[in-house]
Amino acid sequence: MKHVTLISTGGTIEKTYDERTGTLQNRMSIVDKMLAALRLEDITINTLELFSKDSLDLTDADRARILGMVRVMLKDSSPERGGIVILHGTDTLSVTGEMLRRELADLEVPVVLTGAMRPYEMQRSDALQNLTEAVFAAGVLGPGVYVVAHGRALAFPGVVKDVTRGTFVKTEE
Repeated sequence: MKHVTLISTGGTIEKTYDERTGTLQNRMSIVDKMLAALRLEDITINTLELFSKDSLDLTDADRARILGMVRVMLKDSSPERGGIVILHGTDTLSVTGEMLRRELADLEVPVVLTGAMRPYEMQRSDALQNLTEAVFAAGVLGPGVYVVAHGRALAFPGVVKDVTRGTFVKTEE
């Protein structure tokens, strides 16, 4: 049985509608609700809510917290250890991905970042698809730092958000 760690940081994927203000906000993690909608066999997922922020509001200190938590999770030496999934807002996901790739040498498992262009709660959301793909990828990809979304796994460096296409691409595309 594989063990995947999922670190929640917020982002569009976890935004919920606030009836008082009529806005979408990051109030608390809803990853458990999303995971409950999936059929996962031979895998356990340990979820950790690090914080709940829009990625445009992330600071260098927030990215340092993400890096620190990933380092803590990498110390697990169990043979069943799978990769690490990080739920992250798409606007600055590439910044965090590049930092993790730079700072994490000699990875033994994949570190997979994912997010969504539309919140889980909205119709036509890509949230559940991207979460499913990221969890799967964390169990099958080789060591490295990736973004997984929309049926693709792209390795850092050189991954950017293409706002026109509404997905991630490699800079050489």
